[in-house]
Amino acid sequence: MKILFSPSEGKDENCTQKPINENSFIFKELFAYRMQALDKYEKYIQDCNLEDLKELFGIKNESEINKFKHDLRKASTQSAITLYNGVSYEYLKFNSLNLESQNYILENTLIFSNLFGVVKASDTLPFYKFKQGKKLGNFNIEKFYKEYFSNALDEYLKNEEILDLRAGFYDKFYIPKKKFFTYKFIKNGKVVSHFAKAYRGILLALCANIKAKKNQEVLDNLPSNLKLKEIQIKGLKEEIILEISDSI
Repeated sequence: MKILFSPSEGKDENCTQKPINENSFIFKELFAYRMQALDKYEKYIQDCNLEDLKELFGIKNESEINKFKHDLRKASTQSAITLYNGVSYEYLKFNSLNLESQNYILENTLIFSNLFGVVKASDTLPFYKFKQGKKLGNFNIEKFYKEYFSNALDEYLKNEEILDLRAGFYDKFYIPKKKFFTYKFIKNGKVVSHFAKAYRGILLALCANIKAKKNQEVLDNLPSNLKLKEIQIKGLKEEIILEISDSI
């Protein structure tokens, strides 16, 4: 089973591995396209004004801007799974998992970076800032990655069960062309939005701890505060709705 996962706005700055190169990423043959996207990002940063930069980076304090304008090609890196440290990653608690569970995630999780496109959890990335959904002028980076990476992803995933734990935004980067599973979380009859990130992290940790090969194994081992309420079939997507009985 392969698991699709979102990145996060929050990132860890403590990067100590060598800068990116074509061996840094899955789909080595598509490295040039990643660099094309990076070129667009860097040119936009050079050409845009202060307010646009603050929007691109998702910051309010202009004194922070220079921290995010460093040369990403020369910057040190770390594995994607440890670079991101937002809510999903806080609840995943990757560094607290045993080695076998960590290796499961490194091998089986695909993270959809807003800047670098789809990467394996083990791929190395530099510290960067690129707020979700922000545009680089007239360059649509999500459409770009969807166009050039979808075929490679289809081939990579063709013999795998797919668990999609991404936020809906990342459908813009890729939608599986075979049956796949997603999760929706509700509490007191209402869809949980922000804390859905936390539960996605919890489910990824669960997958790793049980070395899940099929989504049914996840359903068979749900935490006690998550109960199966309904399964909805929407084309190729099987959406599993879980009721949250208690707070995290």
